[in-house]
Amino acid sequence: MRLITNGFLAWLLTATFSPQPTSLDIEFSRLEDRWNAAHRDADADSLAALWADDLEVVVPRMPPMTKGESLAFARTGRMKFERYETSQIKVRSYGDTTVVTGRLLRTRTVAGKATTDDWRFTKVYARQNGSWRVVSFHASDSPPSQ
Repeated sequence: MRLITNGFLAWLLTATFSPQPTSLDIEFSRLEDRWNAAHRDADADSLAALWADDLEVVVPRMPPMTKGESLAFARTGRMKFERYETSQIKVRSYGDTTVVTGRLLRTRTVAGKATTDDWRFTKVYARQNGSWRVVSFHASDSPPSQ
């Protein structure tokens, strides 16, 4: 009888119990990449294409915003993102609606002052005319590390 090494056992457990990404996971990972890059690149046109006309944005220390208000703010250039990264992504789909949750780490500069945010977020996507559009984005401060 041959002994199984720890490395092989770890690989076997990972291969056996780790779910394979679905086409939905891959599609929303791509949308996350577009969302993040558009923020880092201050690309308001790309954001406009990702956002539904009836978008609602609720984030800490800001009043709730519509798509128009969010785009107007993005186009001012007052805020620059040096870092805008999402992780711990979970995708759940309900027909033509998909909920994406995760963690957002971002570093931004406003009026020469750098600030880092560590948020938990929820994005609600709706399929509109064959494309996924964000209809709601909500973020809150992550709980302090313990």
